[in-house]
Amino acid sequence: MGRGNLRIYLGAAPGVGKTYAMLSEAHRRVERGTDVVVGFVEHHGRPRTEVMLHGLEQVPRREITYRESAFTEMDVDAVLARRPAVALVDELAHTNVPGSRNTKRWQDVEELLQAGIDVVSTVNIQHLESLGDVVESITGVRQRETVPDEVVRRADQIELVDMSPQALRRRMAHGNIYKPDKVDAALSNYFRPGNLTALRELALLWTADRVDEYLRQYRTEHDVSRIWHARERIVVGLTGGPEGRTLIRRAARMAAKGSGSEILAVYIARSDGLTSASPKELAVQRTLVEDLGGTFHHVIGDDVPASLLEFARGVNATQIVLGSSRRKTWQYIFGPGVGATVARDSGPDLDVHIVTHDEVAKGRGLPVARGARLGRGRILAGWLVGVGMPTLLTLLLTRVIPADLGLANDMLLFLCATVAAALLGGLLPALASAAFGSLLLNYYFVEPLHQWTITDPKNIIAITIFVFVAVSVASVVDLAARRTHQAARLRAESEILSFLAGSVLRGETSLDALLERVRETFAMESVALLERASEVEPWTCVGSVVTGNGKQLLRPEDADVDMPVSDNLALALSGRVLPAEDRRVLAAFAAQAAVVLDRQRLVDRAEQARRLAEGNRIRTALLAAVSHDLRTPLAGIKAAVTSLRSDDVAWSPEDEAELLAGIEDGADRLDHLVGNLLDMSRLQTGTVTPLIREIDLDEVVPMALGGVPEGSVDLDIPESLPMVAVDPGLLERSVANIVENAVKYSPGGTPVLVSASALGERVEVRVADRGPGVPDSAKDRIFEPFQRYGDAPRGAGVGLGLAVARGFAEAMGGTLTAEDTPGGGMTMVLTLCAAAGRPPVRPDLPAQVTT
Repeated sequence: MGRGNLRIYLGAAPGVGKTYAMLSEAHRRVERGTDVVVGFVEHHGRPRTEVMLHGLEQVPRREITYRESAFTEMDVDAVLARRPAVALVDELAHTNVPGSRNTKRWQDVEELLQAGIDVVSTVNIQHLESLGDVVESITGVRQRETVPDEVVRRADQIELVDMSPQALRRRMAHGNIYKPDKVDAALSNYFRPGNLTALRELALLWTADRVDEYLRQYRTEHDVSRIWHARERIVVGLTGGPEGRTLIRRAARMAAKGSGSEILAVYIARSDGLTSASPKELAVQRTLVEDLGGTFHHVIGDDVPASLLEFARGVNATQIVLGSSRRKTWQYIFGPGVGATVARDSGPDLDVHIVTHDEVAKGRGLPVARGARLGRGRILAGWLVGVGMPTLLTLLLTRVIPADLGLANDMLLFLCATVAAALLGGLLPALASAAFGSLLLNYYFVEPLHQWTITDPKNIIAITIFVFVAVSVASVVDLAARRTHQAARLRAESEILSFLAGSVLRGETSLDALLERVRETFAMESVALLERASEVEPWTCVGSVVTGNGKQLLRPEDADVDMPVSDNLALALSGRVLPAEDRRVLAAFAAQAAVVLDRQRLVDRAEQARRLAEGNRIRTALLAAVSHDLRTPLAGIKAAVTSLRSDDVAWSPEDEAELLAGIEDGADRLDHLVGNLLDMSRLQTGTVTPLIREIDLDEVVPMALGGVPEGSVDLDIPESLPMVAVDPGLLERSVANIVENAVKYSPGGTPVLVSASALGERVEVRVADRGPGVPDSAKDRIFEPFQRYGDAPRGAGVGLGLAVARGFAEAMGGTLTAEDTPGGGMTMVLTLCAAAGRPPVRPDLPAQVTT
């Protein structure tokens, strides 16, 4: 059974018609004979959407009771039992009511897809997790219901449902989205033209990136090499030199001239094992290009111009930015250079920009950590010099220069050719040059001429010395080149090993970062750390990095290189076969990967142990609270009830009223204690789900004062305060706990002051008492569960009030801190998110639109 397909209608803003489009698609599929059911679709009272539900089979919803209220959610089990071909599931980012099968609706959808059921769903752009901060800065409303971007990106089809801001506002004004009594408030708040325009741009840009992924995939599958100018992509070629920063900034200025332009910085790494550029300079350039909104890439290739052009065409680039060559004038005898070659071979569909910089013509210098052997070009040049220069010298000395320079001078000239061959091509071209040169000297310059014999013993000695000196010089030159290569390689290896040792000392635990370092160091396409439980169990991937055309590695047998770490752990690499000398460094990386994996697991276990210990501490404190604090009000209630039921005592009406008042007071105290215990339990298990909306403080704070004696609080809430984005129920409980705590410690006859003020985008609620106060060293400790400061009586509570208040405040995106009250006492400061610049709206209008 295969995985089902997911189709998502992505809305640019609430009300653009996602659900309507989804239902229209459902009717088209039903007409074609497809088995379609409605798993969950909410029409929100919109008549046009409600009509579209007619004729579609709807799976009954599951009813869930939460906080004494009934809610309905999608019945995943019922949909799985029905097993339709296609299921319609609205509002992908929706948070299910506590008690549901899954926390989020997208998790319900994932179950349906795993069961082979195709799903059609909807989501708004503002509910994508990566855009939460951006949407909040635009609209001023924090989206509490989000869906991970990867869930939406994995969809098989994404269709953008768009509408101009003017048309959407007209639809709103006509009552097609909200009821008439809510239209004005919505148009002046969330549905302002600027908000809608910004959300529309976000949707278009995000969808464009997704379309670009489809285009890249299509070009790869169909081997399309020509560039399609769908959007401007600027490739910056880097060499690891200091001029790279200038090139990146120049490309950023070019990209800024066109909307949607993209920057891709690329460094071509040779396939010799270790990169040849300065790691420090490349790290600086990587940070710079990422800060400017671009991406950094490593590409394998010995032929730099060809690899650069291949990369540019592979990403469908339109422009290439290169720096002017750092070579000196005489160095151009070895070739035209990368810039000229790329410009020549780029073709008419790829523009090449050569940018000047401060390092032009200053020479390239020696590489910092060159690990490359002599390339094919150098070896070919060595053979050409080794064979060509002796031939050319023979022609010059026999035909062009009539004077006889003498055998000694002729040998020195031929020796120069041998040394040049050794410098360029190494030992073998130099040996060939020495042998070929000696034959030419014998035939053309040693008596008898034009014969392969030597009559004069002196000439025999001279020729022998020439061959010996030529071979010796060639050997020394080649040995020096090898030693230089080994020194550069050892230096690069030492830098890598130093990095690994430093990461161990720093306690770095990022496995993905380490695997990315392995991929970049060895210029690979993909790297994976594989593990299996036993030798008979299959391998599983515990960490991987894949780039470009790399493949996901699932077994060591599928890799080009595998480095066993233990019997059940292996590091696998794909891209090319590594030489034997590189495996020493790879073994160090593999050992470090095992250490990082163990460290991650130890950290996870330590966190689990910490949570278990915290849970045990909470349970121990809870048992202590139940054994004493909860029994106190129960004992009072039981004594009063026993007295009232006694037949041998005649209670007066006043006595009966006093006993009943005691029962009511004990029940209230018991209810308050149990409520705090339940709230603390919800905070500890992470099941608090705030329902954020915009509301005025003067609608919530007065209701929170019902549990304190009349006259014990002075309230100062200005009407000019902006609205706050909170969960009214959680805010009321937080304020109630804070005020009750302040009244408890405040001296009799001195009321507690509750005031509020606006500070930028925040609103502060300050609760000041004149009690004994708390020293600075204990201010944080009073917010811990089951903590009571000073000589608070045991019957005053279990020490959960402030802990619950802070937990609820943080769940709403706020903070709760303690300060000293000027003149004595303590002030609790509750900071909340303000909806700045928004006029009051009706309490029944949701500030966070999820449809």
